Amino acid sequence: MRINQAVAPGDSGSLCYNSHARTDTFPVRDSNYSTVSQEKYFLRRSLITSAVIFAFLVGCGITVFAQKPAATPATTVETPQKTETIDAKSGKAVTAEQVAESTLFLYGGRQLLAKIRRNGIERGRICKPTCDLGKTEEASYERRFVRGDSMDQDKIRLDQKMPSLEYSLIYGSGQLFGIINGSAFTPRQDAADTFLAQHRHSLDTLLRYKENGSTLSLVGKDKQKGLDLYVLDVIDKDKQTTRYYISSKTLHILWLEYQEPAPGGATPLKYSRKFMDYRYAQGTLVFYRTVLLEEGKQVQETRILNVTYGVKLDDALFKSPEA
Repeated sequence: MRINQAVAPGDSGSLCYNSHARTDTFPVRDSNYSTVSQEKYFLRRSLITSAVIFAFLVGCGITVFAQKPAATPATTVETPQKTETIDAKSGKAVTAEQVAESTLFLYGGRQLLAKIRRNGIERGRICKPTCDLGKTEEASYERRFVRGDSMDQDKIRLDQKMPSLEYSLIYGSGQLFGIINGSAFTPRQDAADTFLAQHRHSLDTLLRYKENGSTLSLVGKDKQKGLDLYVLDVIDKDKQTTRYYISSKTLHILWLEYQEPAPGGATPLKYSRKFMDYRYAQGTLVFYRTVLLEEGKQVQETRILNVTYGVKLDDALFKSPEA
């Protein structure tokens, strides 16, 4: 039994920047506000966000680098730690914390994310290797979660439904177990590893780096496929590294990279997850399509159909039926 891991397909030039998902586009409104109040709030936040991005770019002296021939995304994460990089044109230092905090602000800000995304339900499709018609193994999924003080205290329930099988994987208190036909079971090692890697190497790993006690290392600046990028490492308390490629123009996280042990303890496998189709949901920036690549080959695509935050969830959803 294999748990699916959310990710998104390779793009051409505009890797995951969606021209329909500008910071002034808000297709999902927060039900806690009236329509008029929410429009005013989004307008104010759009203006503030634009101003912050502009100030960040000017203050850090962002420049456009000459494109490197035949550049491809780097997959290694053994670069020595650096806390800042020097812009060649302005001579000003850009720190890892500046990049991380500016990106965090774009996605909604620490306080708003903690408030709005304290719990929620996400529904969608998981396809292997792609959601293209006639070329897929597909499952529908429902992911319910309750946010903890740090990611290792989160509660997550992932229900998956396929034509011949339905089961759930549940994570809580650092433990992972499954439920099938009302009975608890221990997931296969590969399914458990995939689930935990999906949780450990995610956007939240960067957006909640302070809560998780992680450290930052700014690898530097790069240009790939015509995109100017910040390359930022987040190292968690277990010394697991996730590398993020962040647009220096929009501060969108375009993709991330990490390594996980291969079955049998061979050379670690290199993974990348790409994020695209960004939209606003209840005032926070959300990707609606992801692609997962293993050793450069696409193995999975996930498309979010809808997501709702602030939904009250019964704690029994995250407990074993045999408890």
